Amino acid sequence: MKKHLLILLLATAPFRVVAGTYDDLVHGAQMGDTAAIRPLLARGASVDTTDGEGNTLLMLAARDGHEELARLLIDYRAKLNARNAAGDTALAMAALRGQRKIVEILVTAGASQTVPGWPPLVYAAFGGHQEVVAYLLEKGADINVSSEGGMTALMAAARNGHLTVVRALLASGADLERRTDRGDSALDIAQRTGNSEIATLLMAARKPR
Repeated sequence: MKKHLLILLLATAPFRVVAGTYDDLVHGAQMGDTAAIRPLLARGASVDTTDGEGNTLLMLAARDGHEELARLLIDYRAKLNARNAAGDTALAMAALRGQRKIVEILVTAGASQTVPGWPPLVYAAFGGHQEVVAYLLEKGADINVSSEGGMTALMAAARNGHLTVVRALLASGADLERRTDRGDSALDIAQRTGNSEIATLLMAARKPR
């Protein structure tokens, strides 16, 4: 009996250690606990561990603005362009949340702005984060890049009523005539969502035919 119990304990011990490490990694990333995660990585834990939704540790850090942790994970060669179950990258998640410093850290490390899905620029405009929009454009983002479905940054800003972002995108040369796969322009979207001030601005910006 004792022998069988010992075998059972030995068989299950590695699982408990792995499970504990996994929980510590995910929880630490969510909390931005660099001090907790550093020794786990040093002992060989995977820097690309994911949670139940496919978010890597770097995505979790990026989403919530944990700058020190993001730098640590990048130092351990975290995959910069990994995508979660929704198709989003760490850079896209940071852009959506307006995490300006994290966006800079990721772009400087080599994160791509052109992976499939919703581009970081469109997400930044969707969230109304003008500083992030300006930074991404400065770093080479295509101002007319679109998401799956054809939504551009200008459309996203118009949809959510971000007047300042719309003005900035127009000043930078955003194409007013682009349309979604459904045939909607930024003006159509602004009118449908009741953003009348943006609609007026877009109408005034149209070149006479």
